[in-house]
Amino acid sequence: MWVPPVPIGNGVVFLGIITAPRGTADILPADARRWHELEEAARAVFDAYGYGEIRTPIFEHTELFQRGIGEATDVVDKEMYTFMDRGDRSLTLRPEGTAGVVRAVLEHNMDKGALPVKLYYMGPMFRYERPQAGRARQFHQVGAECLGTMDPAADAEMIRMPATLLKRVGVTNFEVLINSIGCPRCRPAYVERLRAHLADRREQLCASCRERYDRNPLRLLDCKRESCRRLTEDVPQLVDSLCDGCASHFQQVRAYLDDFGLPYRLAPRLVRGLDYYTKTVFELVSSDLGAQDALGGGGRYDGLVETLGGPPMPGVGFAAGMERILLVMAKYRPAPAPKPVDAMIAHHGAAGRRIAVRLAGEWRDAGLRVEIDYMDRSLRAQMKQADRLGARLVVIIGEDEASRGVVRVRDMATGEEREMRAEEVFQSLMQKGG
Repeated sequence: MWVPPVPIGNGVVFLGIITAPRGTADILPADARRWHELEEAARAVFDAYGYGEIRTPIFEHTELFQRGIGEATDVVDKEMYTFMDRGDRSLTLRPEGTAGVVRAVLEHNMDKGALPVKLYYMGPMFRYERPQAGRARQFHQVGAECLGTMDPAADAEMIRMPATLLKRVGVTNFEVLINSIGCPRCRPAYVERLRAHLADRREQLCASCRERYDRNPLRLLDCKRESCRRLTEDVPQLVDSLCDGCASHFQQVRAYLDDFGLPYRLAPRLVRGLDYYTKTVFELVSSDLGAQDALGGGGRYDGLVETLGGPPMPGVGFAAGMERILLVMAKYRPAPAPKPVDAMIAHHGAAGRRIAVRLAGEWRDAGLRVEIDYMDRSLRAQMKQADRLGARLVVIIGEDEASRGVVRVRDMATGEEREMRAEEVFQSLMQKGG
């Protein structure tokens, strides 16, 4: 929490420490190693599928999300961090990645080059939600977008990519859920059937669902309240109302998933929370997360590019919550250990310090991991520090060694100690793959 300042005389004194805002978290070095593991695995998967990385701004014009995500969505209506800048422009911290990627594709004329455009991203997103396990106000997503193709194979590959990533980082307890929510040709008729089916139950729905009944009826299927789920459990299924084109597309997506040998479950109530989705939608869920079980999801968005001012262009994508993946990763594999230190340069005396600082810089430039004492510790304390760091060697330089142009080298595994020239130590470390 923030501690207010207390005025004392002509100055201001803060009482206590200032902590991180609610819904945010610091990623400390030990945690960062696991983040690196996930990020590196994601880059390897995307590279194999031919996707290039894109990095979009953390804030965008508010209109981008209002038009792209839909003003009737909970994200736009209740969860965005929106503010006016000094030029009286409305800006919003990005709540998701797809709209910004599509904006960048159009702005930089990427849609006029070779198709499909295949891009991936990683980074922080922001939504004002109630913080809980796996859900924060600043959270991170990894995702991909494929623009310019209607091929059902692209949908299937977009489902397979996050599944491959999860397996690569040791997450095997997950399930793939899929559905089709149709297109602008067949969905309006289903929406009217849904409204008609629930007309006499409308007043029994929760306040949010009564609002959704008028503004965004598909989201009625997504309500998590048990009372609303009971009231809507017998509604018509979307897949039974698909036009021939959407039904054929969905059948082909399922056939490709079968060819991949990727198990999935048809989830008739799955609609996703953003207005831009059409046809295929999917989620990857894990029982290891409890009630908030979604690791990630996505789908096809064939009208989004046009909504944002571009030409008619189909697209499909996914996004996964990195914090949620990390929570499940922690259940199945230990965090990566820190890399061992190649050498600790221990020193005593002014001459020894000068040489130690110079050698540490030169050896680091060559790619070696080298530590040095900055705290004027005793030689014994420096040896203990080397042991804590897992250093392979300790290179000792004192006044006597400095005057003779040598160093003392102790092998921490054997305890063996001998004199060598610094150049010889360097060559030996490099030959051992330091």
